[in-house]
Amino acid sequence: MKKYLLFTSFFLSLAFACSKKENQATPISTAIADSKTEVITLTEEQFKSLSIEVGSVERRSMSGLLKANGMLDVPPQNMVTVSAPLGGFIKSTELLQGMKVKRGQTVVVLEHPDYIQLQEDYLSGKNQLEFLELEYKRQEELSKENVTAAKSLQQTKSNYFGMKAQVQGLKAKLKLININPQELETGEIKSVISIPSPITGFVTQVNVNIGMHVNPMDVMFKIIDTEHLHAEAQVFEKDIPQLKIGQLVHIYLSNENKDRLAKVFLIGKEITPERTVRVHCHLEGEDASLIPGLYFKAVIETDSKQVASLPTEAIINFENKIFVFIEKDSAMHQFEMIEIIKGKSEEGYTEVIIPPSIPSNKIVLKGAYSLLSILKNTEE
Repeated sequence: MKKYLLFTSFFLSLAFACSKKENQATPISTAIADSKTEVITLTEEQFKSLSIEVGSVERRSMSGLLKANGMLDVPPQNMVTVSAPLGGFIKSTELLQGMKVKRGQTVVVLEHPDYIQLQEDYLSGKNQLEFLELEYKRQEELSKENVTAAKSLQQTKSNYFGMKAQVQGLKAKLKLININPQELETGEIKSVISIPSPITGFVTQVNVNIGMHVNPMDVMFKIIDTEHLHAEAQVFEKDIPQLKIGQLVHIYLSNENKDRLAKVFLIGKEITPERTVRVHCHLEGEDASLIPGLYFKAVIETDSKQVASLPTEAIINFENKIFVFIEKDSAMHQFEMIEIIKGKSEEGYTEVIIPPSIPSNKIVLKGAYSLLSILKNTEE
């Protein structure tokens, strides 16, 4: 009997010690989930580690999206080709590709014997014109007094107006090569001429060198003003009915990760051989660092409207259904997963339709998938 009592006491003590050890190994704080209502209650430690952010449904402008490709370009009035008006030899130029020039700045100095001859012809013609003008007036006075014959008057008149036309032509040629005729009459004959830049912009082509002979048909320089850069998008003909003036366009350059905003300014009226139409878009905010010819991808917003939306990361796709988490009790860190309906997505946001009974200002915006993971693991 004593042996029996001794063994019984020993096994009871052993069982009590094992039970106590198991209770100490069980964690005090665990997530509690109710699988029937899809509710999860987090411990304080879990809530802090997940960095959950709660917010409201936001009304944003959502639209249909139209994708297109295109290239940056400048209007014709912002792109100039510099040539030699009368031809000549390159005496000096300091231009290099990429340099910025201002309107009126000298881009090249030319020299040629024809420039000297042109000035001589003008001065000579100017002196003859003065003589012929006096002679013409004298013949008019004599004709009134019937002293001279009408034939002499006609000849003098023809000579005078003929020389006047020649002088006017020479004067126009001098202005064409940037020589002021009035300064020439009181100064000296120039052997060189300077050609200024017609616009302010950047040099994109330099096709000359010192000593080279250029003709009026030769392109010496190309200068582009990038302040009015625009985007030329190519849209397929099937999408033309969706286009409207003023629609917002998101431009994604190949060398950038961000988007640039633009608006549809003009819609072309001609279909290209590739069955596309050109859409002229104006960029919002000029950027002189952009270069014409850069390719881009564009997203054009069509039929824009204000809709309820949430960040896409707040929406859960689980078992072919769409859910969000809402905060039921902030003090207890209690969250509930509810089913919703989603629409189109755009720029990291998704259109949503939430039941009216659900508070729209208690939506979990960040940490939704972490809550789903904890909920499903706790249920299992």
